[in-house]
Amino acid sequence: MKIWEKGFSVNDTIEKFTVGRDRELDMYLAPFDMLASKAQANMLAKVGLISDQERQQLIAGLDELLAQVDAGTFTIEADFEDVHSKIEHYLTEKYGDAGKKIHTARSRNDQVLTAIQLFLKDYTERIATKIVALVRVLVQKAEAHQADLLPGYTHFQAAMPSSFGLWFSAYAEHLLLDLALFEAAHTVADQNPLGSGAGFGSSFPIDREMTTREMGFGSVAVSAVGAQMLRGKTEKTLAFAIAGAAGTLGKMAYDLVMYNSQDLGFVTLPKEFTTGSSIMPHKKNPDVFELVRAHANRLQALPNDIILATSNLPSGYHRDFQLLKELLFGPMVQFADLLDILLFALPEIKIKPGVIEQEKYDAIFSVENINQLIIAGVPFRDAYQQVGRAVEDGSYVPHREFQTTHLGSIHNLGLEEIAAKVERWQQKSRLFSA
Repeated sequence: MKIWEKGFSVNDTIEKFTVGRDRELDMYLAPFDMLASKAQANMLAKVGLISDQERQQLIAGLDELLAQVDAGTFTIEADFEDVHSKIEHYLTEKYGDAGKKIHTARSRNDQVLTAIQLFLKDYTERIATKIVALVRVLVQKAEAHQADLLPGYTHFQAAMPSSFGLWFSAYAEHLLLDLALFEAAHTVADQNPLGSGAGFGSSFPIDREMTTREMGFGSVAVSAVGAQMLRGKTEKTLAFAIAGAAGTLGKMAYDLVMYNSQDLGFVTLPKEFTTGSSIMPHKKNPDVFELVRAHANRLQALPNDIILATSNLPSGYHRDFQLLKELLFGPMVQFADLLDILLFALPEIKIKPGVIEQEKYDAIFSVENINQLIIAGVPFRDAYQQVGRAVEDGSYVPHREFQTTHLGSIHNLGLEEIAAKVERWQQKSRLFSA
């Protein structure tokens, strides 16, 4: 069944190509299309375009379909072009004319767009919850290890003393920055396009404010033409959010791969979290973080894929938009999986104590030697040269105590502020209002 049928059949080869993966990918949209159709039915009854009995029938049928989704029994058979035609067919088979009326005052354009907006809005809310959970894990690890020193590196050279508290808290803070990108994506997705039709509105007296409230949107996409222009914009905005956060996760995973190596040896993973070699029996490989890194790198290309599919299109609907589901939905799932595996693995990372006490890290305390000379009244430039010469001629003795004494208060202040940022996000952002 096709909701645009006009008495002729499309060539089978053409139909197969144009349908593409819609039946598979529309399973993500199914519950959201059903929820939007419930709002549509209630609105049509309110403005007098269907009877209340027809409204009740449609709501009952849509609730049955939602129950099928929850039970995992809902399917889109090969007879149907997409989820929208399957839903309308189900309602028509069950309730006759009432099912045929559900599409009154809407086009498949705004129907699809509404389901996508709801789906992406819901996704940003669920992802935000996962990101905050990961931030909390990182803050907890930072609190537990704020005084455990490790050498900080620049240019792959040991540079200055740092701590695991600083390292964990840095990624916590950057994930909160990434959360701002998801809030932007949520804002774009939180616009109700239902009632914009094919991009030119409807002459019926529809109530778009009513459907906006019923579906939980923050506002109406007022212009019918502008509403249709959300297709591509919403996906692109979410793609940038995913790419930004993936960059943070990929960098963190890369750090952990290095920190787990024998050469650095800063952290260890439970042996059950590692894989082995088919020939080298001593190997315990951090594959989980290597795969996080690889997936994160791929996800950072996502905005480019979306841009290439949509950047040369004028306003209005174009079938090119169908590809956006294929380009975006899989990466959305992959990104959620990355957050889940990190939530599972990060709490189990063990910190090796005393790594900074090795003689090879003596030089990273040189700045503290300079600071002690400055406190004694030596100008910075003279102190810098004096310590530099001592390093070169072998007379340098590291001043370790100063850095160790002063790390704690710095980290406590930072962790309190990060925790406060989390609370502000959860209190003020619409990402958490649901």
